[in-house]
Amino acid sequence: MADVVDFQTVSTEGLESSPVAEALAGLRANEARYFKNKYDYVFTVEPADEAKSVVDWVSGILAKERDIVISSRPLEATTFVVEDIRIAYVFYESGLSINVMYTIEDASKRAVGFKLSEGMDVPAELDSFKFARQKSKLAGTIRGSYFVIKGEYDPSGV
Repeated sequence: MADVVDFQTVSTEGLESSPVAEALAGLRANEARYFKNKYDYVFTVEPADEAKSVVDWVSGILAKERDIVISSRPLEATTFVVEDIRIAYVFYESGLSINVMYTIEDASKRAVGFKLSEGMDVPAELDSFKFARQKSKLAGTIRGSYFVIKGEYDPSGV
């Protein structure tokens, strides 16, 4: 069952096992606020073991595009469509958040984004990326990076 992410009252529910649970909860809430403000979409998540198809789709893109395998355990995931964009998120125990923005019709606007919660180190599997910093009232300092998706990955199964 999907849980609505409340960005007014930030909760660590579902993320308690993370060593940076509060920062990760703030990052998740920051994403929820963004999608509510930009698309009037209510951001929901479910436990990763209940959203296996989402985790597998994101993991498959990482593996095929950049030979990246995330070592941290996925805690929560979600997928939805807004304005012809399939969006998927996976939140990991380490404090990492990965999102895929996959335009359904326009292959030139597809990317994978990485966000690191405040207090976590850059995972070894992402050490080749440069991370920019941004401040967030909900999440503190977020470090982010991305890469453009070149291949085709059928989003219909997620």
